Amino acid sequence: MTRSFETLLFDKVGGVAHVTLDRPHVLNAYNTQMRDNLWQALEAVRDDPEVGAAVLAGSGERAFCAGADLTEFGGAPSQAVARQVRFERDVWGLLLSLRVPVVAALHGYVLGAGLEMALLCDLRIASDDAELGLPEAALGMAPAAGGSQTLPRIAGLPAAMDLLLSGRRIDAAEALRLGLVHRVVPREQLRAEASALAQRLSDTPRHVMAALKEAVHRGADLPLDQALALEERQAHLTLAGVGI
Repeated sequence: MTRSFETLLFDKVGGVAHVTLDRPHVLNAYNTQMRDNLWQALEAVRDDPEVGAAVLAGSGERAFCAGADLTEFGGAPSQAVARQVRFERDVWGLLLSLRVPVVAALHGYVLGAGLEMALLCDLRIASDDAELGLPEAALGMAPAAGGSQTLPRIAGLPAAMDLLLSGRRIDAAEALRLGLVHRVVPREQLRAEASALAQRLSDTPRHVMAALKEAVHRGADLPLDQALALEERQAHLTLAGVGI
């Protein structure tokens, strides 16, 4: 099943949904139209019982996503108003809440909102030409799509402070060392690697994947005894074959 939106492509192959940001002429910059299209695509992933995993990627040769579309700021009374319009829908919350695993396939520029989007995915595979960063501070802003919270949780506080405050960009090799990506592959193998991983993940029952995601995300913010109790409850539910 293939469906085209104005700013992205949606394709379902077997049990895997492929969501591809599709504004290559502007480096797949995130704008309000992409927000609305991505909301619809993620709802389709959420609501389709046949989907067991998803791949989030970017079209074109140069970027996964180079961040927010700054041209939208020019037509708004202020950057704050532009951001409010762009984030009216909690796309990031919807992405984080998906019960199925999401694999991000990252190439070229992965900046600002692009990196924040990737950090909300469960697994990240980067091509060897990927360039990652959060440049918001240099633009007089703070991240608004979770970067200040997801980055320290994934890479640790020292690395997060470095990247957030300096706004510097890092290559795929450093991103791998920091744990921001799980694997680095040659560019020509990126989509195949991400698709193969998602296909393997989709073979696991949805309720098991949902239980694992719930245990990890909720448990990370709980005291250890409560987190272990959560794990035990999730384990019992998966053994019983109960959806969560």
